[in-house]
Amino acid sequence: MRIAFDAADPGSVPVRDAATVMLVRDGADGLEVFMLRRNLQSDFVGGAYVFPGGGVDLDDADDRLEDICEGRDDVEASTLLGVERGGLAFWVAAVRESFEEAGLLLATGGDGTPLRFDDPEVDARFAAHRRAVDTGERSLLEVCAAEGLRLSVGGIHYFSRWITPLGAPRRYDTRFFVAHPPEGQIPGHDDREVVANLWIRPADALERHTAGHFELIFPTVRSLEALARFSTADQVVEHAAAIARVEPVLPTMVEGRHGLRIVLPGDERYDALTSRRVDD
Repeated sequence: MRIAFDAADPGSVPVRDAATVMLVRDGADGLEVFMLRRNLQSDFVGGAYVFPGGGVDLDDADDRLEDICEGRDDVEASTLLGVERGGLAFWVAAVRESFEEAGLLLATGGDGTPLRFDDPEVDARFAAHRRAVDTGERSLLEVCAAEGLRLSVGGIHYFSRWITPLGAPRRYDTRFFVAHPPEGQIPGHDDREVVANLWIRPADALERHTAGHFELIFPTVRSLEALARFSTADQVVEHAAAIARVEPVLPTMVEGRHGLRIVLPGDERYDALTSRRVDD
């Protein structure tokens, strides 16, 4: 179902599938989440702080990837997402985007040993792999085959789903995931799509955003608010692992005295604003 926002906009902007992963850890002062700042010149949310993520590519749905995914198959992944098939591609996209944007690869060796980059030779080799995947010279599947890796999708858990409102110039159906970061790997931004990175307490990110010093888009704000309810990374991951059903959130927008306002399901005005609908 797609909600018609404006009579002049019948919903012609295609909605692209996307995956985002919130990597969480226990810091000195409590729960921290990893964030990246998008390039100021980006044509999509330039300058905003986001979690690693992006669109689901055709290569992410390669059937051969299922053979190297550890802890989750396509049947289980598709059931969790409520799709007929192909759900595992969202988990693969989350892994790939974390590798491309942050240099973090959630994977193990063939013997089940977590992949680490604290050996300088290994670190340099995977830095080259990262550049090749990012530029499209090599697929993640090819890297895994060359290095004998398995993707650790079993430790990545479905958390929430946000759909861009009708009327936006770009629209995404984004599945949010949570996971622990890989040990023995140090994140770093790619200096192309993203220009800075940091670990930050969700409450601190929200406080800085309110003060006008930390640009965030609405789904990121709500995700940080959700994370701020937890004290430890284990609590977040265990909560996500126990979620039986994730309801999609499709905000709508209304013009008010102070400009556009985002209205969410549950708001008393939402049903009236979305009473006219069109099918996908």
